[in-house]
Formats: sequence, C-alpha cells, structure tokens
Amino acid sequence: MRRISRLTRVAVGVASLALAATACGGTSGGSGDGDDDKGLAIAYDVGGKGDQSFNDAAYAGLEQAKKEFGYKTADIEPTDGETDADKEQRLTSLAKQGYNPVIGVGFAYGPAMTAVAAKYPDTTFGIVDSVVEGKNVASLVFAENEASYLAGVAAAKASKTKTVGFVGGVNVPLIHKFEAGFAQGVKDTDPKVKVLSQYLTQTAEEGGFSSPDKGKAAAEGQIEKKADVVYAAAGLSGQGVIEAAAKAKIWAIGVDSDQYKQEALAAYKDSILTSALKDIDGAVFALAKSVEDGKPLTGTHTFDLKSDGVGLSDSNPKFAEVSGAKEAVDKAKAGIVGGSIKVRTE
Repeated sequence: MRRISRLTRVAVGVASLALAATACGGTSGGSGDGDDDKGLAIAYDVGGKGDQSFNDAAYAGLEQAKKEFGYKTADIEPTDGETDADKEQRLTSLAKQGYNPVIGVGFAYGPAMTAVAAKYPDTTFGIVDSVVEGKNVASLVFAENEASYLAGVAAAKASKTKTVGFVGGVNVPLIHKFEAGFAQGVKDTDPKVKVLSQYLTQTAEEGGFSSPDKGKAAAEGQIEKKADVVYAAAGLSGQGVIEAAAKAKIWAIGVDSDQYKQEALAAYKDSILTSALKDIDGAVFALAKSVEDGKPLTGTHTFDLKSDGVGLSDSNPKFAEVSGAKEAVDKAKAGIVGGSIKVRTE
C-alpha cells in the first residue's frame, strides 16, 4: 500500500483518461491576461467548498490548473433546495462567459449537463460521478467500491469489538457502491465482524451530504451498539461522524480526500485511521490539461485501483501499528488489481 502522490495521481489520471470555498453563491477567479483568458470552471455539489472531502478535492484540481496554465478560473457554490433548472442556469452562465472546460461536481448535474452541453458544442464539459452522453462531455467515474473494500479490510483488522459502522449520506446507487465494497472487505477479512449500516436521508435535498449534525448522531448510535470503527461516505456530513469517533476514542475512516491531512479536521486527526481516496483532483486537472493541449477528452473514463485512480491513505502513522492491517490491505489490493477479487457494487 502507498499514498497516491499528487504528481503520480495527475500522471496516472491523464494516462487513464487518454485510454479509455468561500465564494458562497458566486465565483472566484484567478489572475489571467484578460477577460478572454478563461479556463477551467467547476460547479460544486451539495456541501460546497469546505467539505474537506469531495468538493475540496475538485477545488484542488482547479487550483493546480490555475497555477500551471495561468488563466482565470471560476468555482460556484450550490444553493439550498435548488432544482435541475438552477443547475442548468449555473452551467449555462459559465459556458456563456467563455470558461472551458466546465465541470459539474456530482451526479446531480446529470440532467442539467445533458441539456447545456448540447447548446454549447464548442465547450468541453465534464461531470464527476455520473455518465452523460454527448460529443463534448467527459464522464469521470470512479471505482469507489474498490477503495471501500480496502477500507473494509482495514476496519476489520482494527476492530476489537467485532463491530464496525458505515454511514451513507444519501440512499442512492453511488453511495451503495461505497457500502457494498466496505461490507465485502470487512467480511472477506473477518466473517465474525458485524457491519452496521445507516443512510442519513433518502434525498440530497434533505441534507444527507451537508449536515454534520446528522452524521454525528448516526455515528453515536452505532458507537452505542459497540462499533469501534466508523466509515462515512457522506460528504460534509462525514465531519460529524469523525467528530463522534474522536469523542468516543474510536477509529474513523475518511473518504474521497486524505482527511487526516485536512486542516479543518486537525483536532480529530489522531482518530482518522485512514481514508478511502478518489483522485478527483487528478481527474479534474487531466480534463483541463486536455483542453489546454487542444485535445479535449470526451466519453466515459473510469478511475480504479489498477490506474491508481482510487486507493487507501496511510498518512496516519498509527495505521502501521494496527496488527496485520498493512499486509492485509496490500494483499487485497493485489487481488483486486490482478482479478482474483471481484468487488461488488451493490
């Protein structure tokens, strides 16, 4: 097992693609040579910038593109209770202003992107975590189940109570992939370990991805049932899960970004055993680079363990102290990459 370095992630992201916030309600632009020097723009998912997870990973990709290409960028926050029409208006505004590419961060942008991409054929669009058909659309999807499998292996090795927990933000197919991989990894490692699962809401509009209080309450309930490792795939709500774990002095497993390294979570970092990683920043940067190079990428591109598009962090030195965890994770990764382990998605 190893951490996925920024340079490695970007290089692998470009290769795999070739093969196959504080600005609430507004935009934040970088310095460029003029109004025409506009590049990457991203529209955030529920939870927005500052979630220390999914959206912040996309922002890291935007920051890298801005630094490397020296053009103006934009990032726009979602609004509470917004509709597909609101998302369509947001993407349309960015395309009209001349940003290219324009990326919707999250599966919720699917319907809006289908409509807007057809109206702006000279703009390259990208969507994270969903597949949208279109000649000028790149669909950036990930094998979350594979990273979650590794998280399940680590959880099973770390648990002393033989009970672990999974907290999903919203009861949708994407989050089912996280749960399926995690549960399989736990059971394949130690069939005696029980997995407690809970979804915070049925829809994103109910706050499943944006309510740390809901995440905290769910984790506290699982801890009361003897869970001593909790894994959240819940966006901003996951911060509440991590807080509850730290308070109870048990392990939390982060998601999407290496949450052990997130400044906003520094008070809880010693309780973050590891994080299931998605190379969202590398994918965002790779799409921006393809447009900058004059060879815009389109179609569906899947980032998996084999391409280092997903993985498991080992930033917390305490991870190495969990008996047998590193060896079990390394073995599981080799099995998934080699094909001997097939990870479920449901």
